[in-house]
Amino acid sequence: MESIRELYRIGVGPSSSHTMGPKKAAESFLAKYPEAKTFRVTLYGSLAATGKGHLTDWAVLQVLGSERTEVIWKAEVELPDHPNGLEFEALDDKGGVLGSWQAYSVGGGAVRGAGDDEEAPEQVYDLPDLTSIMEMCEEKGLTYWEYVEQCEGKDIWSFLETVWETMEASVERGLDTQGVLPGSIGLKRQAWSYFKKAKLSGQDIQQTGRVTAYALAVAEENAAGGTIVTAPTCGASGIVPAVLYYLRETQQPTHTEILHALATAGLIGTIIKQNGSISGAEVGCQGEVGSACAMAAAAATQIMGGSVRQIEYAAEMGLEHHLGLTCDPVDGLVQIPCIERNACASSRALSRAQMAYLSDGRHRIPFDEVVQVMKQTGHDLPSLYRETSTGGLAKVYGDRMKKTLQGC
Repeated sequence: MESIRELYRIGVGPSSSHTMGPKKAAESFLAKYPEAKTFRVTLYGSLAATGKGHLTDWAVLQVLGSERTEVIWKAEVELPDHPNGLEFEALDDKGGVLGSWQAYSVGGGAVRGAGDDEEAPEQVYDLPDLTSIMEMCEEKGLTYWEYVEQCEGKDIWSFLETVWETMEASVERGLDTQGVLPGSIGLKRQAWSYFKKAKLSGQDIQQTGRVTAYALAVAEENAAGGTIVTAPTCGASGIVPAVLYYLRETQQPTHTEILHALATAGLIGTIIKQNGSISGAEVGCQGEVGSACAMAAAAATQIMGGSVRQIEYAAEMGLEHHLGLTCDPVDGLVQIPCIERNACASSRALSRAQMAYLSDGRHRIPFDEVVQVMKQTGHDLPSLYRETSTGGLAKVYGDRMKKTLQGC
């Protein structure tokens, strides 16, 4: 498996697959054809269907230049390898094609060329799934974070230090900011209000109130184009930071223990990315919010002192109980239902960690089987429930807006 450096990416929102990935692809193409007079970029499938709300065209034009780039939208056409396909063409001064490249934004900001392994990241983990890692850890008396260090090297901690600093900053900026998020919906930021109310509430509401505020803070920062960490994606970026930020307050782990928890969460996310998917366009929101919940539940269980089996159980429950979750962003924006889902999954991650900690870690369905089920379930979902904004909540909202306009 690849490094967790490929999972945790620092960048700006609102979408790792629809903003960060296309921008990275455009940068790669520009480096190959710097002499091009003009460019033509065709967006396919989910990239075209929700690209306006996700700022896909803006991300590409920031790199190639709006004055010399034509963007073509083909939502009805899906390239064979992934729903998030795009094609770049470099043109000379007479309109002739100097070169072209088909690419796929496969989730979490990662880009894969069609039939091209040039950008394939180095494989640093020798074991393919969590079952084999867990059994090895039990045999040798290792923790998951120690296995991460063995495979990644000691410099992984300086990388995770930067990741945690960025996560902290995104929580704190989100808590300090009020106003309306950009986009057509006119959605008001809620993190500041939740945080203030939680501080004034009784003890019984502290966990839900505070972790909700922290998750909303990061998700709102992402929706506003702020700097966040993909964990594992932009759309699910509030869950891991919210849980760790809350546990830092309540459990008072050391700074090193926070980094160890991030390493374990990164390992869980990388396994899902390798053996399943973290792309909402490919498998629905179960691959984004479900994966993030599994990561956060594993991290929380570790901070609480859980065993490797209890950590595996927490991750399994975090993903299992998001199976079938659709990706149906209203008006193509990473706002409804995405922001609230970050908050709900953060609370669920804590409860799954607590449940796993109370158990002996034994259960019937292993994490790796849930990853496979998630992947198959995602492929079985109709495309209207996989980040195209043509079904579910997006359709209900869109139909209501049409009726409202017709009645005016």
